[in-house]
Amino acid sequence: MCECGSSTTAGVGPFASGRALVEFVMNAHGGSVAVSPLPNGGLESTCQGCGTPFVLETFVQSCPACGGVHAVSPPRATDPAAIQFAGADFILPKVN
Repeated sequence: MCECGSSTTAGVGPFASGRALVEFVMNAHGGSVAVSPLPNGGLESTCQGCGTPFVLETFVQSCPACGGVHAVSPPRATDPAAIQFAGADFILPKVN
């Protein structure tokens, strides 16, 4: 059984912040969560790196303007305020 959503403790798993949350979501279920579409067509957002507005359409996504990586966890997928930024120096791994 999956334990990735079993904790509501702030700062842990799906309730982590910043890079920790992005890395958690990227690795959840072998990476399948990261590329899954968000419910309701996504979340309106503003890049926390460069300030460009965009729609977060998957659980992990780069800003189309600067490449800054953002994520939201499944338990908070309808809350734009829950979108976290991995930091300006974080780069998504290349997929082969």
